[in-house]
Amino acid sequence: MNRVSLDGQVAVVTGAARGVGELLARKLSARGARVALVGLEPDELKQVSGRLHTESDWWHADVTDHEAMTGVAAEVKERFGKVDIAVANAGVAAGGPFLDSDPVAWRRVIEVNLIGSAVTGRAFLPVLLESRGYFLQIASLAAITPAPMMSAYCASKSGVEAFAHSLRAEVGHRGVRVGVGYLSWTDTDMVRGADQDDVMRELRHSLPWPANRTYPLGPAVDRLVAGIERRSAHVYGQWWLRGMQPVRGCLPSLVGVLGQREMRRFAPRLGGVRTGLVGAGGAADEASRRTGPVGAGAAADEASRTERD
Repeated sequence: MNRVSLDGQVAVVTGAARGVGELLARKLSARGARVALVGLEPDELKQVSGRLHTESDWWHADVTDHEAMTGVAAEVKERFGKVDIAVANAGVAAGGPFLDSDPVAWRRVIEVNLIGSAVTGRAFLPVLLESRGYFLQIASLAAITPAPMMSAYCASKSGVEAFAHSLRAEVGHRGVRVGVGYLSWTDTDMVRGADQDDVMRELRHSLPWPANRTYPLGPAVDRLVAGIERRSAHVYGQWWLRGMQPVRGCLPSLVGVLGQREMRRFAPRLGGVRTGLVGAGGAADEASRRTGPVGAGAAADEASRTERD
C-alpha cells in the first residue's frame, strides 16, 4: 500500500514510558504526528513528552482499567480533536517453569498484554471509527511459536494476535484498519531484565539462529513506523519473521522436541529462576499495583493534571 503521511495525525501509544513505546512515540513525532502517551510511569512519560518534536501530552493510566482508559480516550479526543492511530504496545513478561510460577505475576502478564490490549481497543475504537484510522497491536515471535519457560507471555501474545485478526474482520468494512506487529528479541529493558537470570539467558541463546539473537531497537521501530504509514495488516520488526509465517504450523512440534531436551539439561538449575515480572517495566507495574495507578477523567489525580499543565 502507499504510505499515508503522518503529518498532523494523532497517535496514541500505550506503554510509552520506555522501550518500544518510547522510541515509537519519538519516531512518530519526528514524522509530524501529534502523540498521546499512556503508561504507568508519570515522571518518565513527562520526560518523553518533553523530548518530542510535535504537540504531545501524557496520561498515567493502567491499560487493564476500562473506566480509566475510556476516560483517557475522551480526554485525548478533547485535547487533540481526533485520534488517527492507536498502538496497543503496553506489555510485561515473566519467565520460569509454569508449575513454579508466581500465580499473581502469571495472571498479570495475561491481564496487561491481552486484557489491556482489548481494553485499549474498546476505549479507542469509537474515535478510530470517526477518523477511519488504524489500530496496531504489538505481538511477538511468541505468537508465532511457543517456547518453554514463557507460558504466560506466549499465551498472551497468541491471544492478542487472534484478537487483532478478529477485530480486523469486524471493523474493516467501517474504514478502520487493524495491524499486528511482530518483534523478536529486541534490545529493551524487558529483554535485558529476562537476561539477568542465567538460565533464561542461556535457554534463549540456545535457540536456533536467527531467533537466538538480540536485535537493535531502532531498526525494529523503524519497521513499525513504516507499517503504520502503510496501515499494514502485518508488520515485522525483523526481516526474517515474515518467513516464519508459512512454517508456523510445524513449529510447535519442533519446539516440543528441542524444548524437552533443553529442559532436561537445565532441570537441576530451575529452582533458582526468578518468577516475578522482569525488567524496569515489570518493576513499575508492580509498584503501581502497590500504590494504585492514576486513572483519567473524573478519576484522575488533580495534582498530576496540574503538574502536566
